[in-house]
Formats: sequence, structure tokens, C-alpha cells
Amino acid sequence: MSATSTPAAAGRSWTRLLARWEMLLLVALLLLIVLGNALSPFFLTTGNFGNLIAALMEVAIMALPMTLVIIAGEIDLSVESMAGLSSALLGFLWAAGVPIEIGIVVVLVVGVLGGLLNGFLVARGGLPSLVVTLGTLALFRGLALIILGPRGVSDFPPGFTEIGFGHVPGTDIPWPFVIFLALALVLGVVLHRSWVGRQVYAIGKNTGAARFSGVRVARVKVALFVLTGLIAAVAGVILTSRLSTSRADAGQGMTLTVVTVVLLGGVNIFGGSGTIPGVVLAVLVVAVMQNALRLAGVSVDVQSIALGLLLIVSVVVPTFAHQAKSAADRVFGGRPPPPDSIPSGERASA
Repeated sequence: MSATSTPAAAGRSWTRLLARWEMLLLVALLLLIVLGNALSPFFLTTGNFGNLIAALMEVAIMALPMTLVIIAGEIDLSVESMAGLSSALLGFLWAAGVPIEIGIVVVLVVGVLGGLLNGFLVARGGLPSLVVTLGTLALFRGLALIILGPRGVSDFPPGFTEIGFGHVPGTDIPWPFVIFLALALVLGVVLHRSWVGRQVYAIGKNTGAARFSGVRVARVKVALFVLTGLIAAVAGVILTSRLSTSRADAGQGMTLTVVTVVLLGGVNIFGGSGTIPGVVLAVLVVAVMQNALRLAGVSVDVQSIALGLLLIVSVVVPTFAHQAKSAADRVFGGRPPPPDSIPSGERASA
């Protein structure tokens, strides 16, 4: 390597590092931590860390499979109502005398069936996922209301409620956060280190090309929706455990936050790109922001405005970041100009 190429290579490396969305999220997270500490003296306490994490764990858990679905070029808006249906069904079964362990298994099976319904209609039926999952959003919520009605069920066994608001012994780390990290690790390996992940990216970038390359597009999409339904049911169980109450309206309004977290994590809404680490960082950014605003006494309405602005930023800023990265690559890469920009005489002499 010549000495003259070293500065260009170093320039490309630093530019790519700084242009990575994950790096921007890390900077935003650090700034929010500083802001939270300035707003409240209780922000950096260990007890507040548990509250900060626990309040968003159901959303964080549902955001992980949603990441894969959106990378594949689809979307699932029914996750919040599947969580509500899971909560209602678990409460109904517990009130009917069914052991909590069997009730959880039944709920997880229902989550798989709900995801299978979405996947079959989208992948096999050729219907738009936006329309299908809007329909099942209402369907699952309606079933939850039929099963449980307006009443709530509580008096769950202590071992079950410990899952939701208990902590790892000797620490202030909530158990749901451990579940979230385990799922993030597994799905991160699947997405970034396996042939399954390569197929998901290929489908999101160009479905037709992926199909001609031998990827079983329909089968992969069905599997992704099944995974989303299953993990949404897990989130419903965790939510029921944390609140110690089962209600048909559990999880209402979570879909907006789930989609915001995924897009803020750098996942392209049109599919084909995104990372699990980016989504994990986005979860922390949203959790810290909401916690800081809550400690500062900011109203729920203002928090909703902040969440909406994050959703807009998560769509707009990556577009400009991608354009800036492309421009930087052209500057530092030393690429020759396109042929049309070279005078005809120079092209001839070359």
C-alpha cells in the first residue's frame, strides 16, 4: 500500500464509522443520559434503571421479530392485539382453573396460529401485509373482548408474577430484560450469521430475484409472521405477569412504539436493510427518553409528541445519512468520474 493511499483509506474508515446509524444512536443515547441526569437527580440511580427498562420490555421484545419482518419488506400491525388476546386468554384459563403452565402453552400456540393466519394470507394469498394485519389487529382484539369482556383477572401465583417484575438475584436487572437480551442474541445470530438471514435480506431487496435464486419466499415470510405471532404472545404473557392483571385491552397502542423503535434502529421501511444491534440501541434510546420525560413531570401528551417526532426522524434522517455516505464514498474513494462527464477527446485519447 502506498503512502498516498493511506489517508484516503483512513478517511473512508472514519467516514463509514461515523455514518453508521448505530454510532449516531449511541451518541443520541449518551446525550439523553446526560439530559436525564440534568432533569432529575434520581435518573442515574440503580432503582430507576429497573423502572426504565421494565416499562418498555414488552415493546422491545415485539420489536425484535418485527425487525425481520420489515427487513423482508412486510409489516405486522397486529402485534399489540395478539399481546392483548394472549393476556385475555391466559386470564380466562386461570380463572377457569387451568394451571398457569398449561395456560401459557395454550397462549403460545394461539400466538403461532395467529401468525400463521397472517403469513398465509400475505405469502400464499398475495395480499398486502398492511391490510391483512390491520384486519387481524381488529380480529384479535375482538376475540380478546369476547373471551374476557370488560372484566379483569388477577390473583395469579407469585411464581408467575415474579417473571414480570422480579429481578435477577443480587441485581436490579429485571427478568424481562434478560429475556429480551436472549432473544436479541438469538435473532441477531440468525439474521447476521446464518443463511436464513441472508435470505431475509435478499427477499427485502428484491423479491423476484430472491425467488429466481432459489429462495422459498412464501415459506420464509410465513415463518417470519409465525415468529412474530409467537413472540407477541410471549410479550402478552410478560405484560400480564408484570401488571399482575389480565385484561382484554392489554397492550393497546403498543404497535406505534414497536414500529418507531424498529425504524429508529435503522431498519429500512421498504425492506432490505437493518440490524438487530441498531434496534437494541433504539430500544434504549426510547426507554431513556420516556423515563427522563416522566421524571421531569412531562405530560403523556407531550411524550406522545416526542414519540411521533422520533418516528418521523427515524424515516427522514437515514435517507439523508445514506446520501451523505454515498457522497463521502465518492470523495474519499477516488472513483473515476462517470464516462458522460469526461470530454470526448479525453475518452478517445484514453
